[in-house]
Amino acid sequence: MDRFAELTGRRYGLFEYHGATDAERVIVLMGSGCEAVHETVDFLNAQNEKVGVLKVRLYRPFDAQAFVKMLPANVRRIAVLDRTKEPGAGGEPLYLDCVNALHEQGRADVQVVGGRYGLSSKEFTPAMIKAVFDNLAQPSPKNHFTVGIEDDLSHTSLDVDPNFSTERDDVVRAQFFGLGSDGTVGANKESIKIIGENTDYFAQGYFVYDSKKSGAMTISHLRFGPRPIRSTYLITKANFVACHQAFLLETSDVLRDLAPGGTFLLNSSLGPDRVWGRLPENVQRRLIEQRAKFFVIDGNKVARDAGMGGRINTVMQTCFFAISGVLPAQQAIEAIKDSIRKTYGKKGDEVVEMNLRAVDQTLAHLTK
Repeated sequence: MDRFAELTGRRYGLFEYHGATDAERVIVLMGSGCEAVHETVDFLNAQNEKVGVLKVRLYRPFDAQAFVKMLPANVRRIAVLDRTKEPGAGGEPLYLDCVNALHEQGRADVQVVGGRYGLSSKEFTPAMIKAVFDNLAQPSPKNHFTVGIEDDLSHTSLDVDPNFSTERDDVVRAQFFGLGSDGTVGANKESIKIIGENTDYFAQGYFVYDSKKSGAMTISHLRFGPRPIRSTYLITKANFVACHQAFLLETSDVLRDLAPGGTFLLNSSLGPDRVWGRLPENVQRRLIEQRAKFFVIDGNKVARDAGMGGRINTVMQTCFFAISGVLPAQQAIEAIKDSIRKTYGKKGDEVVEMNLRAVDQTLAHLTK
């Protein structure tokens, strides 16, 4: 190993193992997918499954001795995951290096299979990771498999249980559906700052929109929780869903990921007495099936009355804090107002006052 690898290894560690000390099944990979595997390993270890993850921190030069030394002594099967495809090769690069390392270091007793994940920007979720561990538990594990993509040509795909989840109940998992230019994404970024600065919670945000953001649908995925968030994937079990544009209920499956007992917030010009009858049938059915809490506000009216035109971001942000309980109500209102003064202060007192009025008027118009 050259001097660079030696120094890097001392400072950062060439490899990092996490999981059961007597793990029999281990996943080896590198990159952002490590955190999702780490999260899944914690969940499975709590169910007394002997599994672990070996994270590769420095790939080149590959230190075979350090790799084998880091593995649990009881390991019997390893799945090496690569986020690449090498047509015509005997396997993907990391897989071939791991096989070579085990043979060179006298651990040929360990069975190694290789797989691909995340191709074509596909999600890498705990359900897929569980499928990899389940494959390792089979009498004859599938080698050179694919997870996350339906391979109906060569049939290399692993079966994935879509209902498997490692999400914890004490984590706020929120989805926000809006339109580009309506302020939804900007407001959610501010919410992350507010919660990160005013609580002990860890915060995470993913924002989904196309290159033509203005006028197109945007989806914000926010998580807040008491532990470091390792969920490097979009939310699939949301306990809070907000739809900032009512017509999206007709064009998109907004409530697809709403968890049982979750909360739904809708911006609608219809009052609480009329809105239910105007909801699409599938939306009504979903809310009933999930026994959801349903809140309605005419955010556009509140924004207009405050002099903000069509910018409903401050109104809907206030609703989120009022409903979610991430912060005590009064503390949340003060934090939002402080954020408004910092964000819009350079645009003049009039803009600041409009946003402050919107905050004060929001709670009076929010209906359950």
